[in-house]
Amino acid sequence: MTTWMVTTLTFHILCRILIYGSHAILLHLCKVDGKIPFNSSSVVLLIELNKLLFSLSMLAPEVYSKSLKLPTFMQCVPFAIPALLYCINNNIVVHIQLYIDPASFQVLSNLKIASTALLYRSIIRRRLTRLQWLSMWLLMFAGISNSYGGLRLTGKLESPREIYITVYGLLLIVIYCALSGLAGVYTEYILKKNYQSSLHLQNSLLYTFGVVISLVTYSVSSWNSPYTFTHGYTKHTVIIIITQAMLGLIMSAVMKHTSNIIRLFIITCAMLVTTSLSMVLWNLQINFYFGLAFVLVFIALLLYHKRYNMYIVRHF
Repeated sequence: MTTWMVTTLTFHILCRILIYGSHAILLHLCKVDGKIPFNSSSVVLLIELNKLLFSLSMLAPEVYSKSLKLPTFMQCVPFAIPALLYCINNNIVVHIQLYIDPASFQVLSNLKIASTALLYRSIIRRRLTRLQWLSMWLLMFAGISNSYGGLRLTGKLESPREIYITVYGLLLIVIYCALSGLAGVYTEYILKKNYQSSLHLQNSLLYTFGVVISLVTYSVSSWNSPYTFTHGYTKHTVIIIITQAMLGLIMSAVMKHTSNIIRLFIITCAMLVTTSLSMVLWNLQINFYFGLAFVLVFIALLLYHKRYNMYIVRHF
């Protein structure tokens, strides 16, 4: 990997950490009387549409130069699967914010490491070291610790200054992490299966399916609804649409040229961003259980990415 590619990927990773870490915060800023005021399906549709338009604009020069090799129909079909998974997850993540605080969301979302590791083993046949499996157990214990502390504070859902989580929030988190791991691993699989194909072409296929699926989802969810497409939108909603579109494009580049391991590294680092922003904006009160979970996640991160950390030390 050239110095330019390493620098570009590092910049992409830093942007990904900042955007991912601020997502839960922005969703909470959108709340009105403790509820999300807009149709999540319309937001997801606009995010997918922005990603598609940007991918097509980047693909245009390749089409104009006639250097683009068009895929067959059977090569296009696999992109529908991650598009569907991402559509479901993008809608779930909006509703999760009603039942869990932003900092706890970032801690518990690290359960993606466990689901991704298991899926790597079955889909991409990636082997994990004993230390990496130990990190999985530490991460699971961190989730249990944070959940127990949050459940003790159930009933304080109106205040983002408290660590809270509900049983329904836990259920949504489990579904979210399972689908996220599957979507990430499968996306990496199809991106690298045809590695010589243009990333912009692959993105265009993925987001074309994404727009179609999101459009169907919005049509069903807004059936007989009296609200307009942009009902409840604020400046924070617009920021979410723009940043999440950027996030998807950056993540495609990261997964094609590195792996989901870097994606998980990004997710965990984003927890620091979310917690810091929560403390600044809402004077977040950290309880013992959250603190324990935070430390365990940090230790699990070091163990899981030991080889990657050694790679950074050698090359930077």
